[in-house]
Amino acid sequence: MAADLQHWMSVDDYLQLDRASQDARYEYIDGHAYALAGGTIAHARIALNMTKLLDERLQEPCYVYTSDVRVRLSKSRYVYPDITVSCAKNDWQEQADIVHSPSVVVEVLPPTTERYDRGKKFAYYQKCPTIREYVLVNAQFQGVEIFCRKGDMWIYRRFTPGQQVVLESLDIRFPVTSLYERVEIPIEEEDLPESPLQD
Repeated sequence: MAADLQHWMSVDDYLQLDRASQDARYEYIDGHAYALAGGTIAHARIALNMTKLLDERLQEPCYVYTSDVRVRLSKSRYVYPDITVSCAKNDWQEQADIVHSPSVVVEVLPPTTERYDRGKKFAYYQKCPTIREYVLVNAQFQGVEIFCRKGDMWIYRRFTPGQQVVLESLDIRFPVTSLYERVEIPIEEEDLPESPLQD
């Protein structure tokens, strides 16, 4: 998430701004619009791989949507996840530009937004009653984390290379490595190059 537009605006004003914008997309959180920053090539490839994997495996009425589609989390929160799955029939309308009942949301984690995606954004997703699973795909090394809603609790699972990612709510599984096809990225966190700021 990039800079706040500074002034408070209504949902209608936000939607008008976002729909009219040619150069940027905006998320809307509690009266404030935030311009989204662009991503890296690795981020785009990982998101594309995940979209393809889901699209090949999903059964109706579930559909996968890219980051071009706005997701309504509540009356005062609209976001653009990297990938969204909805199994609500009323979300599948060719002219619509808002998903109202997301089932699964996926964020690819670059270093620039990882803290936000794990913190505040996850808290926003937790408050959306239709979301069953929140998926974090690492963009620095190969690994996937999933938070799965079980009643009032969220169960954490981590998947590493050599394992199958399991999306329980969709009854879908696929190898972790398939998310990183044609992406040059370390296999393990320990393989990351050392920061020049480290002693």
